[in-house]
Amino acid sequence: MKKAISLLAVFLVAAMFSASSFAAEKYVSGNIGISWFNDVTLSPTYEFEGEDFSQSFNTGSGITLLGALGCDYGDYRLEAELGYQQNDVESLTISGEEGPFDDDEFSLDMEGDISIVSLLGNAYYDIDLGGVELSLTAGVGVAQVNFDDIEYADDDDLPFIGDGVLNEHETTLAYQLGAGLGIPVSDGIMLDARYRYFATTDFTIGEANGNIESHSALLGLRVGL
Repeated sequence: MKKAISLLAVFLVAAMFSASSFAAEKYVSGNIGISWFNDVTLSPTYEFEGEDFSQSFNTGSGITLLGALGCDYGDYRLEAELGYQQNDVESLTISGEEGPFDDDEFSLDMEGDISIVSLLGNAYYDIDLGGVELSLTAGVGVAQVNFDDIEYADDDDLPFIGDGVLNEHETTLAYQLGAGLGIPVSDGIMLDARYRYFATTDFTIGEANGNIESHSALLGLRVGL
């Protein structure tokens, strides 16, 4: 699986420099913005004392950083994009049938963060609205998901959980959809305002399966080369 993901990443980058790309206008872009993760639900691959349960990490707002190298063909664009997202973990919600937890659902304060490094190949369809450019986006690629220094803020009263720290990293497939507006600010420079929906396919962390979905509001510049 990891070999296939690596080959896909190489293909995405190589496609940007195919023979046809030399007929297009090249550009670089950078975006920064606020990100929000949906609850990150991990479903264990085992049962706890005979009952099914799930664990959801609840995060605060975070940051998204994007950088891209692209080719502009007029009505559409192709680009290779490197991205980074990071959100702090605030709490963990454990849900399940009544049993050893003595409740259907409860939450615990947490510390640590979840970050994602992604490499995507994106396609844009640009619509000229007369001085403003509407862009529709779709992309696919790979992502490394990182669970860094995640631990319970206070686990003194929860001996069944222990004092471990979660540090796990997994590579998986990812995709994005989005829309935005581009406003020319000078010759060859566009101001971009974008919405981005990003998601991974299922991955395994420890003994649990899950995926990540996020939403970002972004502002950036696109500069022709």
